[in-house]
Parts: sequence; C-alpha cells; structure tokens
Amino acid sequence: MRVPTGRRPVSAPADGSAGAADQRRALEDHARTAGWSGVVFAVLLVLGLVLVATTPRLGASDAAYTTFYTGGGPATLSVVGLYIVPFAGIACLWHMVGTRTLLQVRRPGSWTETRHWLHLAACVIFVCMLFVSVACVGAIALLTKFSDAPLPGPDVARALNSVGYALFFVYGVRAAGMYMLTTTGLASAAGLLPRPLVVLSYAVAALLLVSTTFHPAILLVFPAWVLMVSIVLLVRRPTGGNP
Repeated sequence: MRVPTGRRPVSAPADGSAGAADQRRALEDHARTAGWSGVVFAVLLVLGLVLVATTPRLGASDAAYTTFYTGGGPATLSVVGLYIVPFAGIACLWHMVGTRTLLQVRRPGSWTETRHWLHLAACVIFVCMLFVSVACVGAIALLTKFSDAPLPGPDVARALNSVGYALFFVYGVRAAGMYMLTTTGLASAAGLLPRPLVVLSYAVAALLLVSTTFHPAILLVFPAWVLMVSIVLLVRRPTGGNP
C-alpha cells in the first residue's frame, strides 16, 4: 500500500542569508527610529527652552519680574514653551528606547553590562529633572494665563526660578552627561560611531559632569550632541552583525 508523503519541506539556506537580511533590516529600522526621534527631540527641546528662558534671570530686579509677569506677551511665550517641553521629553524617551534596541540587536550581550542599565536610568532622570525644573520656572507665567488670583511677589517668582535652575543645571545636566557617557561607550563598542565623534563625546560629557555654570548656553550642549549622533545614525546606518 502506498502512503502519501505530502510536500517536502523547504530547508532554510545553508549560508543563513535570510537571517542576515532580517538582521540588516532590523538594524536599519532601529537606526532610523533612533535617528529621527533624536532629531525631533533636539529641535523641540531647544525651541521649548528658548521660550521658557524668556523669564527674568535670578539676578533680575523686582521691577523686571513685575514688568514681565504683568506685560502679557513675554509670559505667553513662556507658557507656550511649557507645553512644548513635554513633547521633547517624549521624543527623548523614544530616542533612548530606539538606541537601546539598536544596541541590543547589534550586541545581544550588552544587556549584561552595567552601563546598559545606567543608560536607561540616566535618560529617565534627565527627563524627570527637565519636566520639574521647567514647571518651576514657568509656574508664575502659567498662573497669569489661567487664574485671576493676585500674582505672588517677585520673591516667590525668584525662589521658584532658583529651584528650577538648581534642578536642571545641577542635577539634569549631570544626568545628561551620564547619558552621553553610557551611550558613547555602548555605541563605540557596537561600532556605530566614528572614532572622532567618540572622543568628542567623552570630552563634552566630562564637561557637563564638572560644569558649575548657570549660563543658558550650557542647555544647548546636550541637544546638539543628540542631533549629531542622530545624523550619524541616519547617514551611517549599521548593516553588519556583531562587530
């Protein structure tokens, strides 16, 4: 009696070309996600911080604080910045997750390294510090737009600004520096960044870690670095397997 054998299964290519193609496609997709989300983060963060930074500085006079919060227009810009910064934080988290996924596809064993988890913690801490500090700096401007209550005195506005500056310039900037250090180390080990950019990244990260300035220009260092790394990921998409 003849037994039907059915269709013979097709074996996978011996050279693993299909698997290599899938891995290449995954690497390109994750590099694209990390790159574009980093570009969006850098643009939104700079725009939001520039608008929020229109508030008077810590050394401004009481008259400057009073004029700013009763003038209408400048305070409105600060409120607009308050609503832009959360989207920058979302894009930052998206960039971080995209970068981590890319690194894990490139180096599957990277999750066992300490810096792999410091990378995650540093980004989350930075976003938290960003949100809280910007909320403190823009709190009085928000009050002028959504409440008819009497405005607090200049001392209250200056105190809130001081808290916001401390949270961002003292804590947030260092979290950003740690994120740069861990990202650079992981990406360098994975062969994703050119050597000159690795050296520059370590130098800039060290600058943020030891910085004691409250000058607003320091706020542009981190988004500029993220933009630079994102452009590299978009232009030099990884196509190989483990380095």
